[in-house]
Amino acid sequence: MKKLLMLVPIIFAFACQPKSADQTAETDEKVQDPHSFAKPLEAVVKHLDLKINVDFDTKLISGIASWTIENPSKGDEIIFDARNLTISKITLGDDEKETTFSLGDEAKFMGQSLMVKIDEGTTKVNIHYTSSADAAAVQWLNPQQTAGKKHPFMFTQSQAILARTWIPCQDSPGIRFTYNATVTVPKELLALMSAENPQQKNAEGVYSFRQPNAIPSYLMALAVGDLEFKAVDERTGVYAEPVTLPKAVYELADLGKMTTAAEKIYGPYKWGRYDVLILPPSFPFGGMENPMLTFATPTIIAGDRSLVSLIAHELAHSWSGNLVTNATWNDFWLNEGFTTYFERRIVEDVYGKDEAKMQELLGYQGLQALVSEMGATNADTKLKVNFEGRDPDEGVSDIAYEKGYSFIRTIEEAVGRDKFDVFLRGYFDSHAFNSVTTEQFLSYLDSNLIKGDKALEAKINIDSWVYQPGLPVNSPPVSSAKFTSLDSLLNQWKKTGDISVLNDTLSTNEALYLISHLPSNISLQQMADLDKKFNFTSSGNSEIQAAWYTLAVRMKYQPAYPNIEKFLTEVGRRKFLMPLYKEMVKTPEGKEWAKKIYVKARPNYHSVAYSSIDELLK
Repeated sequence: MKKLLMLVPIIFAFACQPKSADQTAETDEKVQDPHSFAKPLEAVVKHLDLKINVDFDTKLISGIASWTIENPSKGDEIIFDARNLTISKITLGDDEKETTFSLGDEAKFMGQSLMVKIDEGTTKVNIHYTSSADAAAVQWLNPQQTAGKKHPFMFTQSQAILARTWIPCQDSPGIRFTYNATVTVPKELLALMSAENPQQKNAEGVYSFRQPNAIPSYLMALAVGDLEFKAVDERTGVYAEPVTLPKAVYELADLGKMTTAAEKIYGPYKWGRYDVLILPPSFPFGGMENPMLTFATPTIIAGDRSLVSLIAHELAHSWSGNLVTNATWNDFWLNEGFTTYFERRIVEDVYGKDEAKMQELLGYQGLQALVSEMGATNADTKLKVNFEGRDPDEGVSDIAYEKGYSFIRTIEEAVGRDKFDVFLRGYFDSHAFNSVTTEQFLSYLDSNLIKGDKALEAKINIDSWVYQPGLPVNSPPVSSAKFTSLDSLLNQWKKTGDISVLNDTLSTNEALYLISHLPSNISLQQMADLDKKFNFTSSGNSEIQAAWYTLAVRMKYQPAYPNIEKFLTEVGRRKFLMPLYKEMVKTPEGKEWAKKIYVKARPNYHSVAYSSIDELLK
């Protein structure tokens, strides 16, 4: 999942290490996930055959989830996760012999356990079910909420534990399975999944899918809409609504090059095709790394390819996240910390050290601000967090991304880049298509890199990074010559009032740095001068818009207000929404304004976004 900014491909050569039997056993060991009712040590799913119908009139998904299972305990029960699902019946085997089942008590945000009676020899469980019209993973859009304005649209967002709201499943990142699916949709629409996909509509509106690689449930994804496809090269391409497709293809012209270059960091791409689906604006994230088909926000379409490098983050997840996955959501930093590290390596190789250092400094300053806001002793600033009893979606913060990145950078600094590259390639090769805990990674780190070197262990300071709150004293140094130069120009402007001392054009990173380092007592005239020079209010760059609009709310810069209302109504990306709404509610008049906008905007938001904003505005 991507919530940051700058990403592009990189070229590096890694050495390969073989996978030992000990490492295999260590990785395959099932861990009890506090956010799943499943008991995989007793009975676990291995493959899904899904047959569903997507009904836009009733906003329901209904059908059969047929699970091939293993029952190592030889027990008489298998447990699934379900949330707001109607289960009509459950049968066993190909002959569909009906069995008994029961649902546990409702638990907040987790739903219910679905307990199914099986016998020692059961290998298949068929669950006949229907989702609810307000399933939290699913967003149903009417034609007016789409780019084309002619046909409805639906998409799912299963991360972190929302797959259970549209498929009865063992909804844990530590449980992996392959799947096939048959999906029936209105004939004028195309269905796509996180699998091998069709590239054009058919007359029947029935589509078949295959995912031959074992994935966790949060990577189950479905989108249905008036979509067309355009190839970029022989293994990459773009899906979008017809009105959006030409702009999207232009923006993503380097998609094939990115995939080829990424392989030189991580090793061979193991998923077949890599395509991107541009979703309607209500998509709550920058991107979601669904295997073989990244779901992406249309906010990356800036017209100048300045933001599409976000796709490289999702592509990198094909290794760090999809190939090797955090075993529980308490280990979320393993997905995002590694990917953010690779992101910076990519930027350095393609755009040079200056660009990489700007991104690194912006990220670190954001991390410092977050730790300051949360409190340096807050347990949620640890890398290994404990979200038991809470929605794991709370883990989506700069702690997992930026503190995780800084820890990985600390290891690189301690051992040297060449040695660290060999280690990383070995880690991904030896744990491919498995899920790991923080402790399993640290064990691998100890066995394959530290190797009993007490001085190196002390230099890395693992305990402080992983298990202690706040930022350790051995954070790697962060600086940017570009930003130092911009600081000098900013100081001249503050002293002289002559805005001409600032450069006429700014890169995206420079613009974000400038906005975040303006004086707290900046005058409305100074804001107007900046706006005139850089056109921030009417920028087509969503990152710059979000940063500028947040400042405009804080300083009551009213020329930006109409654009702010338009932005909040049309954009559903939570990363942009939350800072704006948080700034608005700081004053009574701002909160009233926010509520007024929200009445119009909420129907355009996914539940991932509006559940957070509902709490903020109540």
